[in-house]
Amino acid sequence: MIDMTAAGLHRVLAPAGVLPQAARRLDTDPAIRPDEVRVRVERLNLDAASYRQLHTAHEGDPDAIRAEVLRIVAERGKMHNPVTGSGGMLVGVVEEAGPDSPLGLKPGDRIATLVSLTLTPLAITDGLERWDGRSEQVPAAGHAILFARSIAAVLPPDLPVPLALAVMDVCGAPALTHRVVAAHRERHHRAPVVAVLGAAGKSGSLSLAAARRAGAATVVGLVPTEAEETLLSATGLADAVVRADARDPVAVAAAIGEPADVVIVCVDVPGCEHGAILAAAPGGTVVFFSMATSFSAAALGAEGLAADVTMLIGNGYVPGHAAAALDLLRSEPAVRALFTARTGADSAE
Repeated sequence: MIDMTAAGLHRVLAPAGVLPQAARRLDTDPAIRPDEVRVRVERLNLDAASYRQLHTAHEGDPDAIRAEVLRIVAERGKMHNPVTGSGGMLVGVVEEAGPDSPLGLKPGDRIATLVSLTLTPLAITDGLERWDGRSEQVPAAGHAILFARSIAAVLPPDLPVPLALAVMDVCGAPALTHRVVAAHRERHHRAPVVAVLGAAGKSGSLSLAAARRAGAATVVGLVPTEAEETLLSATGLADAVVRADARDPVAVAAAIGEPADVVIVCVDVPGCEHGAILAAAPGGTVVFFSMATSFSAAALGAEGLAADVTMLIGNGYVPGHAAAALDLLRSEPAVRALFTARTGADSAE
């Protein structure tokens, strides 16, 4: 039987009986139970779908974006965007670890949480005064609570914090991509064709590298703009780079051409479900990593298209996912270059 205390049920203030992720409000009391860990927050990383929504809703106004994030955290005791339903993750230093915590953390460890901010009790104390509102990465002060069933990783000493955080934020995508591509190859006794939608982004570029490492025959990257097409083509991460709006199913199918055995969706805007399904070959697999995905649209769309495809939800956790993603960053200069361009720096903090 699952220990509900280990899952954080005791931190739920409302409504009663739900787990922390589904809660409207969590208890952020800094006093920890024997199996909890308290973290001094240094930086938040908002997930791409959430930040895009906030930026769009407030027309890019940094003060309004900052105020909205503070309001959400104050009202909910966690960073849980009510529109996208998503949050992100954080970096901080362990302040106190309960004697019964199974996470193996100790005071002074600098860690990245590998569980969503939508289920992590969080209090912000500095008003986010150091954040300019123009980036997913948010310098912050406050505290967060990890449960016995939370996941965290000690930050690697050889990478700057913004870079490591950016990788760990999406590390579930390349890990599951590798698993799915390898399984397809073993099951069908041939190397699969893999298409990645949103291929120039963080999760997309890692997924390209993971697919190739898992033995894909051909890797195709789909991007929305000429600039991203030029950028990705120069990296050599994809065998072919094509351009289309991922929200336009016909355009996606035309750009991909011959349907792919595995389609990985890493686009952080709504409406990309049907294009991904059209791009998949009969008997193929579509993996949705974006928090902007409508899973009802995906299921009903596949039914309406009579598409014989397996659809997977990337839940962000695969055993060993952080180490595998960091290894890709270290061993693939093109991946590191793309991430460096996004984080703005590649020097130690």
